Amino acid sequence: MGRARWGQRKMALLIGAAVVAAGIGVGAYATHLLRRSELQTIDARFSIRGKQSPPSDVMLVGIESATFQELTSRGMSSEFPFPRRYDAQVIEHLRVAGAKVIAMDIEFAHPTDPRDDEALAEAIAQAHGKTVLGTTEVDKRGITGIFGGSPALLHELGTRPAEVRFPEDADGSIRRFEYAYNHLHSFAVVIAETATGRPILASRFEDGALPIDYVGPSETIKSIPYSKVLLNQFSPSAVRGKIVIVGATSPILQDIHPTATSNGMPGPEIWANATSTLLRGVPLTNAPTWVDVMLIVLLGIDAPLGSLRVARWRALVDAIALAFVFTIATQIAFNTGWIWTFVYPLLALAIGTLGTLAVLYVGEAIERERVRDVFSRFVPGDVVDQVLESANENLRLGGVERDCTILFSDLRGFTSFSESQTPERVIEVVNHYLNEMTEAIMAAGGTLIAYMGDGIMAAFGAPLEQDDHADRALCAAREMVGPRLEHFNAWLAQEGHESGFAMGVGLNSGPVMAGNVGSEQRVEYTTIGDTTNTASRLEGMTKGSGHMLFCAQSTRDRLKDPPADLVLVGEFEVRGREAKLPVWTLAAKTPSSAAGEAAATGAPSPTAEGDASEAAATDAQTASGA
Repeated sequence: MGRARWGQRKMALLIGAAVVAAGIGVGAYATHLLRRSELQTIDARFSIRGKQSPPSDVMLVGIESATFQELTSRGMSSEFPFPRRYDAQVIEHLRVAGAKVIAMDIEFAHPTDPRDDEALAEAIAQAHGKTVLGTTEVDKRGITGIFGGSPALLHELGTRPAEVRFPEDADGSIRRFEYAYNHLHSFAVVIAETATGRPILASRFEDGALPIDYVGPSETIKSIPYSKVLLNQFSPSAVRGKIVIVGATSPILQDIHPTATSNGMPGPEIWANATSTLLRGVPLTNAPTWVDVMLIVLLGIDAPLGSLRVARWRALVDAIALAFVFTIATQIAFNTGWIWTFVYPLLALAIGTLGTLAVLYVGEAIERERVRDVFSRFVPGDVVDQVLESANENLRLGGVERDCTILFSDLRGFTSFSESQTPERVIEVVNHYLNEMTEAIMAAGGTLIAYMGDGIMAAFGAPLEQDDHADRALCAAREMVGPRLEHFNAWLAQEGHESGFAMGVGLNSGPVMAGNVGSEQRVEYTTIGDTTNTASRLEGMTKGSGHMLFCAQSTRDRLKDPPADLVLVGEFEVRGREAKLPVWTLAAKTPSSAAGEAAATGAPSPTAEGDASEAAATDAQTASGA
């Protein structure tokens, strides 16, 4: 797979990951898959926000444990429900003290002692327009069982009924209150309407319910014991002008419920919080559905689409940072009155991030294998591993300056040979030759830069630095002009071409610029500079010299262990250089190699080392002057 093709596929996969992440997040949101977890985050938001100031216009008269103890100590009935004459006295005392609304969270559905019922009715009538009576018995027409179920009687007494059922969330907690049940308005709605004299519109209730803006945990709202009001042992200023909700707060009466801010809150206090929510203009509301969906989609697509421009590790870091920022933003939104979804956007973000990492990791693995497969044809396997470990995120080799040794080689007489052969035969021979020479180069730790027909360009010390690059290059050259060429010529002889070939090798060391060059469609790794040019010219100067290897003085100087058979040929002029260049070669030269070169070039075979050196110096000087 080419880089461009993989880039297109990676983009398609990342877009797919974005779609999947956003789709799963929206689907989970629509089906309330993580409803319990989402509700728990709302509780956490209340906890982080902390306790608020209790409402100044709403308070409780609680039937608590102290009330039972007080009534018992005074010889009064302490069996709940209390005689209704007690409730009548409480209403009367609150009315006289100036309470604005008296809301009784006590069921008066069934007749009791007639005198007690009459006393209660009289007290309610005296507080005309100030009382609200809660009940759980409501039929489908909205008719209650209060005082026998006569709406006319309730109207005559100047009181209003209200339903006191709590809608429970999936985990059993109370976080919302409804507008109405069976056409009867809820306790908080009726209390608020009675206190303000204005109707509460149903349109304010999304899906028929509103979130309760709890001011704190249980016992945050101020309370007076029922017994104190019953015995008229309280300060009238404590209730004057306020909404007073009377009801059971003792745990033994089992009107205790888990809420967003408490594991157990009395029902009357829940209604006090709900009433305060309405009176404060509904300060806490659920965000519109489109906002939730938008957040899910945005967080779902962030990591996949963002990774198109950033590295893999940045995608993960950005996702973590986004989750942190989103968490802070969610709390700030809550503190300012908006409840938007939290779990589902994070779910989409997590899926999108995991999908992105999977695409990038798998894609990188594929790309690394591709680079390994391609690059291992040019350099040894251990060099490939080091390159892949040291390469940048795009697995590209940037331009760097390296001190290295450049090798050029060429097969002498191959052009005339190829003219007399079929194309298939030419390719077979050149591939066999190149395979032999490539093995020699890679065995010495060199990097194959390019094939140029039957010519080869290789580098030692790039892309990875090698302190002994000159020694490696000379070792490879010795192998190429020696055993590898002999093995190639022996194969040719078996194939019917007994004359064999000679070759030329040029070595030069020095600084080069190494890196990828090319266009957007194709790049190649190469080395550029005077060192490369000189190595190429040295290889050309071996033609007709009687030697198959010319090694520059720069390479000789960098040898850590110069071999004894490396001898000076002479000082030659090299095109592009002002000063003459000392050139070295390997003294040992097999008769078969000399004969092969003479056959390929037409030059006479030197019979002695001295004659060879002298001829090489003369011919090379002549060649360089051409």
